[in-house]
Amino acid sequence: MLGWDLKRVEGSMGVINRITSWLETHWATPAYAGWLLLGIAICFFAAATNTMAGWLYVISGIIFAMLGLGAVLSVRSLRDLIVRRNPIPPVTVGDQLTIEVEIINQTKQPKTLLQVQDVLPFVLGKPVQISLETIPSQDAHRWIYYQPTQKRGVYRWDTVQLRTGAPLGLFWCRRFRDVPAKAFVYPTVLPLNSCPLVDQMGQDENSLYYNRDRRSHAATEGVTRALRPYRVGDPIRLIHWRTSARYGEFKVRELEVFTGGQEVIIGLDSAGVWDLEDFEQAVIAAASIYFYAGRSGLNAKLWTAATGLLWGNRVVLETLAAVNAGEDATAGDQPNLPLIWLTQNPVTLNSLSHGSRWVLWQPQSATPIKSANHNFPGISINTEQPLQVQLQQPLSNNW
Repeated sequence: MLGWDLKRVEGSMGVINRITSWLETHWATPAYAGWLLLGIAICFFAAATNTMAGWLYVISGIIFAMLGLGAVLSVRSLRDLIVRRNPIPPVTVGDQLTIEVEIINQTKQPKTLLQVQDVLPFVLGKPVQISLETIPSQDAHRWIYYQPTQKRGVYRWDTVQLRTGAPLGLFWCRRFRDVPAKAFVYPTVLPLNSCPLVDQMGQDENSLYYNRDRRSHAATEGVTRALRPYRVGDPIRLIHWRTSARYGEFKVRELEVFTGGQEVIIGLDSAGVWDLEDFEQAVIAAASIYFYAGRSGLNAKLWTAATGLLWGNRVVLETLAAVNAGEDATAGDQPNLPLIWLTQNPVTLNSLSHGSRWVLWQPQSATPIKSANHNFPGISINTEQPLQVQLQQPLSNNW
C-alpha cells in the first residue's frame, strides 16, 4: 500500500509540474512568494465574505491587484528581447568550443534580473546558464562561454531560454528563442614524421614518372608551357633567345611538369559494420594520413561511402567529423584507383586496385579472416598499441 501511495504522489507531482511548466512558458506561473500572497488574498476574501467587512475586501483586492501586476510585468519584461548567436569556430577533440550569444534590448527601458540558458544537446553537455542583473536600454549583453569537447561530431541545437521574475518576483515567466547553432568538432590529427602507406604509394610507377619529370626539366624544346621574364637564378639553358631579342629582355621558358602518380586517395570503409572504438581510430588515421600526404606535397583526397571523393582541408575535416559507421553507400562503390583503404573487413582487400595499400582493424577476440590477395602491403592495427606508432611502422603483406 505504501508503494502504491508513493506512486500516486509521484504521478500527482508530475501532473502539477507539467501544468506549472506549461503556464510558465505560455503565460506566467506564481513563484513561492506569489503562491503565498495568493493564499493570503483568498483567506482575506473568505473572511470578508463571512464578516462583510469592507476593509477586508480592500486588502484582498490590493493583493490580487499586485499579483495581476506582477504577472503582466514579468511577461512584458521578456518582450522585444532579441537573441543572436555568432558562428562557432571549429575545434579539435579535447579543445573547447567558443560559444558567443548576444542578448539585445531594443526597448527604451532597461531589462533587469534575467536568466539566460543555452540548451545544449545532451551528448555535448548540460545546459549552460548565466544570470544578468541588467541590460541597459538600446544596448546588448555579449555572453561568451567555453564548452569542453570529448567526442568528434557535428553538433546542432536551436534553443536559448530566457527566464525572469522581474520586477516584483511574484511570477516566473519563461520564453524560448529559436537561435540555430552548428559546431564542428574535428577528429584528432596525429603528427606523423613518416608514413610508409603514403611514402610507398604507387612505388612501382614512381620511377617512370620520376624519369619523365627529370626529362621535362632537362629538355629545351617541345615542352614549353609559357614564357616569363628572367629571374636571378634561372638556368641559362631555359632562355628563349628569339623572343628575348624581339622584346629586348630575357624571356625564360616555363616547362610542362608531369604530376602523374602524385595523387593519394584515402578510402574509409564507412558503409561497413564497425566496432565503435575501432571506427574512431580509423577516422583519426584517415585525417592523419590525409594531412601527412598534403605536407608531403601530394594531392590528397578522401573517399567515404556517403560522400564519394572529397578534397580541401576544411571539407575533409567536416566530413570526418560527421561520418558514421554503417552509413548508406549513396556514393556507390569505391573508386577503381590506387588508394589507401581503411577497413575492418579483410574480404574487401580483394577488390583493391593495383598499387593500393590497406589498414585493417580486426577484433582481438575474432578469428583472423584470411584474404586471397597478398599483392598489396599494409598495416594490421593492434588496438592495444598507440595508433601513431603503428602508422609509422613498415608495411607488411600479412594480416
